[in-house]
This record gives sequence, structure tokens and C-alpha cells, in this order.
Amino acid sequence: MKPVYVINGFLESGKTEFISFTLSQPYFQIKGKTLLLLCEEGENEYDEALLKRSRTEVELVEEEADFTPEKLTELEKKHKPERIIIEYNGMWNYKNAKLPWYWNIEQQITIIDGSTFPMYYTNMRSLLAEMIRGSEMIIFNRCDTVRDQLNTYKRNVKAVNAKADVVFEDSNGEIDEIFEEDLPFDLKQETIVLDNDGYGIWYLDSMDHLERYMGKKLQFVARVLKPDNFPEGYFVPGRMAMTCCAEDMAFLGYACEFAGTGDLKQKEWVKVTATVSKEYFEDYKGEGPVLHAISVEKTKAPREEVISFT
Repeated sequence: MKPVYVINGFLESGKTEFISFTLSQPYFQIKGKTLLLLCEEGENEYDEALLKRSRTEVELVEEEADFTPEKLTELEKKHKPERIIIEYNGMWNYKNAKLPWYWNIEQQITIIDGSTFPMYYTNMRSLLAEMIRGSEMIIFNRCDTVRDQLNTYKRNVKAVNAKADVVFEDSNGEIDEIFEEDLPFDLKQETIVLDNDGYGIWYLDSMDHLERYMGKKLQFVARVLKPDNFPEGYFVPGRMAMTCCAEDMAFLGYACEFAGTGDLKQKEWVKVTATVSKEYFEDYKGEGPVLHAISVEKTKAPREEVISFT
């Protein structure tokens, strides 16, 4: 299998700077060639000395119609690289990208200019979502003037790809983000009551900062999900969420221990009061948030049944 690194992002987002920095790092050096496929030409160019030093050959793929497995295989045979880096064009829908069958994506990273993110998120959300969806890491750079918006930015991308690592950078380097004060609920309350917005934010925030909620008591309205082959005495209370557009929905919920699970009906609405812990759970394939219900009461559906992150 041929290792491939995909770097996504819109024009002038900083992809070239990121790839140049990476090529110059000792940990990224290899004995063989690197093939760098450019799917667009930005203002910044690659330093010829760096390319020579890192044994990197550059090929330009100008048209989306030319980004085909046949064309890519042809370029690979021409240079015989040990690995391939793709600087992908943000205006090409990544969902349509096809690679040769033996090319294996080792890592996909999306680079976002923090100062222009709202514009792209508003006007090109579907293209942005396709880039984010498969990325292991999302890097927001140039965040000097938008530090007060970073909490919202993170929730926007986490709604599309909850597992991605999100990194913020300003002119001084990486930003240590502490957003507890921006949460729409008070962590000091005896019972943290989550409304529509609060539930979605809690769900996403608990993935990165579970320590904030361990031992806390939560109350929220949710729908019952009883997955097949789930352990006896457990169910998943959760909410449907629109993560990008009307066609892009996800069910957000964590495993919940409740002695009366057998009496619950699939998809019925309940009010859950529960405490939060961190435990190993087989369906997580590791540790994660597990709720322990204090009470589960049948209730009516909320006015807005679907949470929206758009």
C-alpha cells in the first residue's frame, strides 16, 4: 500500500506553509522520494531548496476532471515515490475524490483560516463539511482577531466530526483553549439542566473535557434508543442533531444505566436525571461517558425536536 497524506483547505488557508513546515521537520524525513500533488496554485510557492533537500517531486493537477485514479497512477509510475502528499483544492468536493485502490490515506488534515471561517461556513458549508468529515486533525490558524469566537468554531466542526482533534493557532503559536466560562450552563449548579442548545454543547464538550462533568448531576429531555445487543439494563437517551444540513443528521447520546430500561419504548420521549462517570464500555471500544440514571420519566416532545448546529 502506498502511504498518502491529504491536506485540505480553501485557497490561501495556509496549506502550503503547513506542508513546507512538515517537509522540513526531522521526524518527517524518509530515504525515498515524496510526490507532492498540487491541486491549485496559491500565492505562496514551495522553496526549491526545501524540495531538493526533502527529495520531493511536484506535479500540478489543475482540473478536477484530471484527478482520477488513472492519472494519479500515471504520475506515481513517473516518479516512483515512497509516499504521496496531496494539497487538495478546497473548491473540489472531497466526496468525489477517487484514489488508486492501493493508495492508503495515512492522515487527512484540514487547514482553516480562522479569520475567514465564518464566510466559508455560511456560504460553502457542504464543501467544508466534506473536508472536515474524514480529517483526523483540523487546524485553525490566524486566530489572533477571533479568539472570542473559537468556542463556536470548535462546536461547528465537532458537530460534523466529533472525533477530530481541533487545534487553534495565532501568531505566537498554538492557543491553549479553556472555554468553561463560555458554556451556556452553570457547572456549579446542583443539577445542570440542559435545554436544546445546552444538550448539544454538553455532548460535544464532554468528548474533550469529560472531567468537567464527572460526578455531576444532569437533567435533560431525550429520545429513547435501545440498540440491538446492548447490555441489559442500559439504553441510550439522546437527540437528533442537524450537523451540517437537513440531509446530514446524527443521533447524539451516551450509554445510560437504568434498572427500568425494559419498560422503556423505542423512540419515546423521556426526562432523564442522571450522574456522569467515565467507564469502559464495550460499544465505545474503550473508556467514555456513561450515565447512571437517578430517574427516567415519560414526557412530551420538546418544541424543537431536532438540535441544530448550523
